[in-house]
Amino acid sequence: MGSRVFDTPEEAVADVSDGATIAVGGFGLCGIPDALIRALADSGVGNLEVFSNNCGVDDHGLGILLSARQIRRVTASYVGENKEFARQYLSGELEVELTPQGTLAERLRAGGAGIPAFFTPAGVGSPVADGGLPWRYAADGSVALASPAKETRQFGDKRYVLELGITADFALVHALRGDTAGNLVFDKTALNFNPLAAMAGKVTIAQVEELVPAGTIDPAQVHLPGVFVQRIVETGPQNKRIEKRTVSSTEGATR
Repeated sequence: MGSRVFDTPEEAVADVSDGATIAVGGFGLCGIPDALIRALADSGVGNLEVFSNNCGVDDHGLGILLSARQIRRVTASYVGENKEFARQYLSGELEVELTPQGTLAERLRAGGAGIPAFFTPAGVGSPVADGGLPWRYAADGSVALASPAKETRQFGDKRYVLELGITADFALVHALRGDTAGNLVFDKTALNFNPLAAMAGKVTIAQVEELVPAGTIDPAQVHLPGVFVQRIVETGPQNKRIEKRTVSSTEGATR
């Protein structure tokens, strides 16, 4: 096996083609693979299908790809702070599959573990299981494509809905530290979706703030083993963005 290490994000994503499916790590703006996303945006690749907890904000993260109309479909659990995401969805320009957050996490993990489907109680008795959620709107605001009903089954005294595991052509993730064998260490909240997205990718590309030689990381500290990572690129310390800054006024404050 050749070296997993790439010199630049642009080289690491060079073979991502139009119509690719991509699992993207990160939680809000925490731990998102921003350098890899920018490289994809600069490449001009389009018609992408993305699996991610959310879709960044208007000018950062996956929001950059959205604004450039490079994404065709998104499977996510949260529209959040991205006004362009909401606008494209409601105007019929973007297909969106909203799914419960825990279900999305398990779908990614299951796909990476080779599990094609699983049953969960989340969504039973709601449109998540019964179908009818708007996946794509028409320009006039009507529903052009709705989610289908899913199989449900009773286990004991409780009903469960069948959810499919997710696999993607590529996965893009951000890690605090990685070694040249692809072993990764994530920082705090970045653990929420990055390892799961990485597992789901057939080709997983990791941007790391610090790249170290293989064997440098204590095996007990490894969050994701290198077997799940095919490419790695060092991008340096990440600029930590805040989605919504809220501060209180100092007027009238007392010590």
